[in-house]
Amino acid sequence: MCGICGVLNYGSVESDETSCDTVEKMTRLLAARGPDAKGLFMQGGAAFGHRRLKIFDLSEKSQQPLIDNNLGLAIVYNGAIYNYRELRRELEGLGYAFFSDGDTEVLLKAYHAWGSDAVKRLNGMFAFAIRHRDSGKVVIGRDRLGIKPLYYSVQPNRVSFASTLPALLVQKDLDREIDPVALHYYMTFHSVVPAPHTIIKGVRKLPPGTLMTIAPDGEITLSPYWELRFGPLEEERSYDIEDWRSRLRRELEKAVQRRLTADVPVGVLLSGGLDSSLVVGLLAEAGQSNLNTFSIGFESAGGERGDEFQYSDRIAEHFGTVHHRIEVGSGEVLPAMESCISAMSEPMVSHDCIGFFLLSKAVSRHVKVVQSGQGADEVFAGYHWYPPMMNADDPAAQYGRVFFDGPHTAFTEAVDPRFHREDYSRAFVRKHFAEGGAESPVDKALRLDTTVMLIDDPVKRVDNMTMAWGLEARVPFLDHELVEFAARIPAEYKLADGGKGILKALGREVIPSEVIDRPKGYFPVPALKYFRGEYLDFVREILSAPKVRRKAVFNPAYVDMVLTDPDAHITPLRGARLWQMALLGHWMTLHNI
Repeated sequence: MCGICGVLNYGSVESDETSCDTVEKMTRLLAARGPDAKGLFMQGGAAFGHRRLKIFDLSEKSQQPLIDNNLGLAIVYNGAIYNYRELRRELEGLGYAFFSDGDTEVLLKAYHAWGSDAVKRLNGMFAFAIRHRDSGKVVIGRDRLGIKPLYYSVQPNRVSFASTLPALLVQKDLDREIDPVALHYYMTFHSVVPAPHTIIKGVRKLPPGTLMTIAPDGEITLSPYWELRFGPLEEERSYDIEDWRSRLRRELEKAVQRRLTADVPVGVLLSGGLDSSLVVGLLAEAGQSNLNTFSIGFESAGGERGDEFQYSDRIAEHFGTVHHRIEVGSGEVLPAMESCISAMSEPMVSHDCIGFFLLSKAVSRHVKVVQSGQGADEVFAGYHWYPPMMNADDPAAQYGRVFFDGPHTAFTEAVDPRFHREDYSRAFVRKHFAEGGAESPVDKALRLDTTVMLIDDPVKRVDNMTMAWGLEARVPFLDHELVEFAARIPAEYKLADGGKGILKALGREVIPSEVIDRPKGYFPVPALKYFRGEYLDFVREILSAPKVRRKAVFNPAYVDMVLTDPDAHITPLRGARLWQMALLGHWMTLHNI
């Protein structure tokens, strides 16, 4: 796991020295993602930067940027290829020799052997850039489910890229204006801003499952290489529930085992819910001993409990893990908030962010890699909005009613009139639901959530908050082979038992039932929903600050109304409109947007 960046010049607009200086600045901003080593590379108008977190091949042989002069290729890469050893053996059979023992060199030589099709052989999470020495062509890629981020900007005669959006802001000529489409998504689509948009006009993000080829003259071509399709294969049409559950167990066991691939110990973030508990249980059944597990809890507020220790403690005791319970007092959250927001590549309104941020800080003192249960709800239909979709006459409208933070009129009431344009969020959902490859309303919603919402909310949140402390998070429920299999399982098996039915049935074979038969939980930080005392003062100070007011994103009368009665403005998905506005304002101020 690492941080990557680069600047590619076409023409004579900038000198090589200027590009190298820009990349050096970017690399410094990526230091937290890779605290173990730094590398720079410059050649023929291109400059690459890398920050390394040593997980595979702890020697200097896998230092990046990695250059193979015999092949005429250079690479910077962020991620983990779990099947790299199998690929290496295959490549050795083709005559390739290796000088390192990590996955970076395997990725580079796989690209040389199979070209763009190499990405279809990879099982893992990745974002990379590969440059051809002799032609100057560059190929940039992102994994199928967007677990690893990749941002880029395009200017006359220059393309730049980085693992985080703020790293690109070292370029003074970027357009820092708010993207009105992204603002609508942020305020309506529960802060989900689908690729290629970001909150500012001058930076885009590479869509998941996509390759971007930059020709020697700077021409850009985007090529999707993966698509998630729903419905069983022909040979699976006769499966009953037992067949599906048996296959699911094998697929999940493989996904969990793959994510143990490392040259350092691997722990687990244990919330005490079904998903993370199942990861712990399967690892224990596979013989993992002395497994480090980590849970976090916050003080209660507004009558809402701030921890789920009763469940995480039960799992840790049942499987005999080395458990770490992290308790966060009310006085610890606000002092960490600015650092947490600064670590966000894009504004992320979920108060899970501060939970993951503080949890990752503590976990990074013990291990460098953890597995997480992220993604199971989107893949196996764990959310409350899926059952009503079964018989929806207008599934796109039904989805919007339960997932969106409000109607288009609520958006126009909240923001400055210059942003009063189209209802971009509903148009996006309607377009997505109209595409082929998912026939039932439930499958359409699952596809949208798995390939869009999941990537630009929970997955991004976990990546940003863990990497802020040099911690690599692995997500077995987003193993692409498991996700493809889950998409083929009939929706009624996933919706059973109040949601995630088939996963719960598997869970009953592995973990204590009281962890399964309980209300759905999450990382609760009640003080960021029910604003009182110093928390209310904190957001009032942000929204009243001249810097935020001058940005004129929000309607001042609306801001004052929400500040007067914050509890009256809780979104359908239990978020606070007040925090949504304050977070965006503070993030923009921190990054001079």
